[in-house]
Amino acid sequence: MKWEGNRESDNVEDLRGSTGGGGGGFGIGGKSIGLGTIVIALIGSYFFGIDPSVLLGGGGGSPAPQVQAPRQASGPTAAPADDRQAKFVRTVLADTEDVWTAIFSANNKTYVKPKLDLFTGRVDTACGTGQSASGPFYCPGDQKVYIDLAFYRLMEQRFHVSGDFAKAYVIAHEVGHHVQNLLGITAKMDAARGRASEVQVNALSVRLELQADCFAGVWANHANQARSILEAGDVEAALAAATAIGDDTLQRQAQGTVVPDSFTHGSSAQRVRWFKRGIDTGKLTQCDTFRAREL
Repeated sequence: MKWEGNRESDNVEDLRGSTGGGGGGFGIGGKSIGLGTIVIALIGSYFFGIDPSVLLGGGGGSPAPQVQAPRQASGPTAAPADDRQAKFVRTVLADTEDVWTAIFSANNKTYVKPKLDLFTGRVDTACGTGQSASGPFYCPGDQKVYIDLAFYRLMEQRFHVSGDFAKAYVIAHEVGHHVQNLLGITAKMDAARGRASEVQVNALSVRLELQADCFAGVWANHANQARSILEAGDVEAALAAATAIGDDTLQRQAQGTVVPDSFTHGSSAQRVRWFKRGIDTGKLTQCDTFRAREL
């Protein structure tokens, strides 16, 4: 992936030098949305249902999330100038900012740029206490993406997935959840949560996650058209990442059996299919997983 020398975002906060507070695990009631790659106990208890009639891009502008001030022991510090990983994250986030700003503008909407926090171990957020073991995640309450960069080592060591574009896919997926938040999809999910059974919540969560995969593909399509970021093998690496984090693959590795009703992110084949749809078409209208008869 060609990224060095491109614009870097000012919206990355480095919390790696601070200490998170608050004890406990990640708050189930915190409404966070994550890539779901590390969590082996694949449960859908902190995901929400969404009204299947929601039209992608329909309705008004962004919802007004209720923000709870996150607790931090110390303020963010600037990432070291020689920290290549932090530089990579800033560059990829900037690229998502450019792409989504243009897409929203073309649809007469305003894109609100998310913040991205780098942390180590655990971090306090508006969604509760986040931990590295939860994987990268997005918190609608403060409109922030959270990543412990140790996750990238896990991608290489456990999932045997490497390459900068595969890492960029992780960021783009979480930014995809931010796009869902801005389009009002997350708010509709929250409203529908209490009306759905656990199986229904899981099934709708799968559609949410696959849509974020598709949105990641849409970003890659537009970024490549504008800046020619893709190199040989990049798409294959991202598809390998999508395959490695499918619910069926993770369940088979963890427990030897697959339980489709407990899926919260989608099978490997589904994740690959929707990412490919996004990157092949570059169109948001192709990412309406909630109206798709087959995933």
